Amino acid sequence: MTDYSADDYLYMQRALRLAEGATRRAAPNPGVGCVLVNHGRVVGEGATLALGSDHAEVQAIKDCLARGESPRGATAYVTLEPCSHHGRTPPCAERLVKEGVARVVAAMVDPYHEVSGRGIAMLRAAGVEASAGLMEAQARRAHRGFLSRVERGRPWVTLKAAATLDGKTALLNGRSKWITGPEARMDVQRLRAAHCAILTGSGTVLADDPQLTVRELQVASQPWRVVLDGDLRTDPAARVYQGGGAWLASCAADADRLAAFRGRGVEVLTLARLGGKADLADLLAQLAGRGVNELMVEAGAGLNGAMLRAGLVDEIVLYLAPSLAGDAARGLFAWPALDDLADKVELDVADVGMVGRDLRLTLRPRGA
Repeated sequence: MTDYSADDYLYMQRALRLAEGATRRAAPNPGVGCVLVNHGRVVGEGATLALGSDHAEVQAIKDCLARGESPRGATAYVTLEPCSHHGRTPPCAERLVKEGVARVVAAMVDPYHEVSGRGIAMLRAAGVEASAGLMEAQARRAHRGFLSRVERGRPWVTLKAAATLDGKTALLNGRSKWITGPEARMDVQRLRAAHCAILTGSGTVLADDPQLTVRELQVASQPWRVVLDGDLRTDPAARVYQGGGAWLASCAADADRLAAFRGRGVEVLTLARLGGKADLADLLAQLAGRGVNELMVEAGAGLNGAMLRAGLVDEIVLYLAPSLAGDAARGLFAWPALDDLADKVELDVADVGMVGRDLRLTLRPRGA
């Protein structure tokens, strides 16, 4: 087992911060961070750019050269094993060798089948001291979307919901604006901007006609909007389908009705049925196949409950407003009544914070 110094941890933390800022733009690639250190000084750093552009290691080398420094003899701290194969760009491991980097510290081995230890092996074969495993848990968190797609064949799924303290999302008449305050709503915009795609259900589209776009923030591109509409209940003229980047996921085979969506530039995903309903696992697999690393669910109680019951939710971000809506209002998750409390869904609290007057909870299903 490799012994790492306090400085190694410090520089890897810096690389992880760079990775977190690159996650969205790099998809479907992992948003990797890289820091080059020579003689105790940071001489270059970088993070993965958009698909087809530079990876983190190349960005760090370019930054180093732009500063008038040299990467020769440096240590490269990388949040994921350098790639070893020719894809849209040449192998990063090969470039590190060419530039004379003496040591490479990776946070983790890349599980992608074309890398998976080959990058470390290529570096070692060239005489570079290379290791992996420093701050791996933190790296898995930073790269969770990419890792989920590669290892599980589906995106990392974050379910966002907002409710009163008694767990109500809307009145029985459907009115839900606004449960939370402006600060929480702005936080949701940031959450949307961090995801590749946003999933909602036909019920939400019919009730609220949402856009599901990122607003009031500068983003290089909008997340894809995905509507699960198994029986084609929604209107092709709904706002969510406008402006490009919208996908319709449906079990329907009505060619004429589907043509109306396609005519507006909507991509149609054909889903299998499972127990008379749309197969949610099939939907996630298809999204992963289209390069979705991180998926955010913004839906009503029906789809929320179905996703949670199917074991397809990795994280819940719940905004709780300091208010009460009463027993008759609508709840967060729909599923059949339980006969025993032992059957309840248990959650672990990962984070708690205040956003304006509202409480923000980050929760993970226990055992997920």
